[in-house]
Amino acid sequence: MGKELIFQTMRHEPTERIPWVPFSGIHSGKLKGYTAEEILKDGNKLYECLMEVYRLYGPDGMPIMFDLQLEAEILGCDLMWARDNPPSVATHPLEGDDNKIVPCKCRIPTKESGRIPVMLEAMNKLKASIGDEVALYGLICGPFTMASHLRGSEIFLDMLMDEQYVKDLVGFCAEVAMRMTDYYLEAGMDVIAVVDPLISQVSPDSIDQLLKEPFTAVFDYIRSKGAFSSFFVCGNATPQLDVMCQCNPDSIAVDENVDFAYGKSVSDKYNIAISGNIPLTTVMLLGTPEDNMKYVVEKLVDRIPDHRNMIISPGCDMPYDVPPENTIACANAVKTPELAREVIKDYVGGGFDDIVVEMPDYANLKKPLIECFTLDSEQCAACTYMVAAANAAKEFFGDKIEDIIEYKFTKRENVARCKKMGVKNLPTMVINGEIRHISMIPDQDELRAEIQELIDKMG
Repeated sequence: MGKELIFQTMRHEPTERIPWVPFSGIHSGKLKGYTAEEILKDGNKLYECLMEVYRLYGPDGMPIMFDLQLEAEILGCDLMWARDNPPSVATHPLEGDDNKIVPCKCRIPTKESGRIPVMLEAMNKLKASIGDEVALYGLICGPFTMASHLRGSEIFLDMLMDEQYVKDLVGFCAEVAMRMTDYYLEAGMDVIAVVDPLISQVSPDSIDQLLKEPFTAVFDYIRSKGAFSSFFVCGNATPQLDVMCQCNPDSIAVDENVDFAYGKSVSDKYNIAISGNIPLTTVMLLGTPEDNMKYVVEKLVDRIPDHRNMIISPGCDMPYDVPPENTIACANAVKTPELAREVIKDYVGGGFDDIVVEMPDYANLKKPLIECFTLDSEQCAACTYMVAAANAAKEFFGDKIEDIIEYKFTKRENVARCKKMGVKNLPTMVINGEIRHISMIPDQDELRAEIQELIDKMG
């Protein structure tokens, strides 16, 4: 049974095959013709869609929903809704607060707050329907990403200028995470996933000094409740893997920016499971079923001989428009790799090298041009803050900046553009054709200084 495969993996025991966990998220709405907003505001529709995920994709484990804004909305952030993405945070209630007052504990969500009842309704129904067969994941917003939702990009400057404030704010967010854990475990969740994409934006030393204690407290709390845990991260978190494991989760989850074999070598040192990392766009969204089988078999199943402590999944929340046949191909490749090898034995696969993209004339620019290469700023939190940093610079400098352009990796021509530019990790900021910030969000002062230097040179 799939659920037991997940449990065996979380207990670090051998399994008869590698478990499969499709991170269907808002993609589940596509399967039944609902928008992201519809399923995130209606527990019955969300349940209907997740049952379709169960029917089509045969998961061993499955998340209820990737919605890192649920807690933020309750805590005072305004959201911007989209048809085919989770909502994004539009305002930060602690931004510009020079007094740096951490929210009082009465603001910690209750089971009746915001859209929590929507999630609990879907969780309870799923537990009753498939809870004996499938390990159910309740996803909560990680303490640092939650703190950034409240404080905005100023949190990165705070880490340099006011460490105690950061500790207090992240500590408060850890308390929120533990209360959310209570609610989701009461609804029957088996695994609590702490999803903190912005961890990849913080140096290992800063995590160790400022964030490790509250994160460890959350994972220890989940374990004390008799449940399993997972530490989700996005972006190039390769340098952060060791300190993530030191926070004592039962598993970690990484996306395509991390070499999975290397990631597993790190997690194995700590006897921690690892989940990942089928590429979301180049393979799942834009590829063929054969591309998906080929990736799963050659890059994951066959490349890594020791399958203990290993779960195969998409790198993160699947894009809304992923063709169902591609996800089914992944499921088949995980469960029956020997048959998948037969299907792809003569398959070479396509690519993006034949796509022609028009590049800016960087040599003759009159003003700084900022280009942000993202997965999708409406879906990826790190991408959201990268684009926000660029837009804040544009607001500061006005028409002294030529333009701000976002290239979303969800479009084939932008994949080709990334390859042509030599962009290997997302998000990445390019200024005047030069790669400047790779998977790290620049603080305002740093970015302004870079742009001002260019303005002086170009003027």
